[in-house]
Amino acid sequence: MQQVERGCLPCTNCFATVPQDKWYAVENFGKFSHMLGPGLSFAGPDCCGCCITFRSITSRVEQNNVNVQTKTKDNVFVTARVAVQQSVRPDNAVDAMYKLANVHAQIDSYVSDVVRSSVPHMTLDESFEKKDDISNAVQKKLEEQMTAYGFQIHKALVTELVPNAEVVQSMNEINKQKRLRDAAIMAAEAEKVRVVKAAEAAADASQLQGEGIARQRRAIVDGLRESITHGTGESLNTDKISELLLITQYFETLRDIAANSKAQTVFLPHSASAVADVASQVRNGIMQAGAGGRM
Repeated sequence: MQQVERGCLPCTNCFATVPQDKWYAVENFGKFSHMLGPGLSFAGPDCCGCCITFRSITSRVEQNNVNVQTKTKDNVFVTARVAVQQSVRPDNAVDAMYKLANVHAQIDSYVSDVVRSSVPHMTLDESFEKKDDISNAVQKKLEEQMTAYGFQIHKALVTELVPNAEVVQSMNEINKQKRLRDAAIMAAEAEKVRVVKAAEAAADASQLQGEGIARQRRAIVDGLRESITHGTGESLNTDKISELLLITQYFETLRDIAANSKAQTVFLPHSASAVADVASQVRNGIMQAGAGGRM
């Protein structure tokens, strides 16, 4: 910003002490004469500050913070916060001092024009992803326009894009529901794996149990055959072996029922003749089934 300055001597502006971070413009009766750099300088003859006046401008890099409200392609209102860093060009300090009345307002106008022409072509997600593109467009526009006024644009940064509060809440709710859905899917997949593995384990256990029972029955039959035919030289046929196996299973069933405290009362024939009847019924059934298959 420009400021009116006084000389370093009282009651006259013949000499001026210019700070390191400023430039002074010397005006003779209101007309620009020349520029003064940092240090002690002689401005010219003056009487009580009537002939010579000073006007200063800073040489430091300044930052303008611009807030621009606009609408995205998917009809979401957002506020873009842009930080513009500019300084006076040393060789164009006169233009920076006399051409623009309000530098900050001019920069605000250019930034608003670029942002409002760029963001409406993007969706909300694209505007977040392409903040650098918006920054580059703003910087290019300012460099083209502000050079003629003696200003150098160092950087234009889109520091933040702030959607409407209701939109932010909706986006957070969408992300929350998405995470909950993913968690539910993962839990269901884990439950599926657990059930499948349990079924596979049960199948393997049943297979092993069946193989064990088969080996047990085979060992029982071999033992009974050996004990019955030992020393006689006779051999048992299939029918006799089946009867022996049925008798063995019959007594095992009675044992299991008696051993289980929660078993219901079961009335079964338990004489040897009843076992023979069961064996004959099973044998007859097998023979009838075999005869039916051959017809």
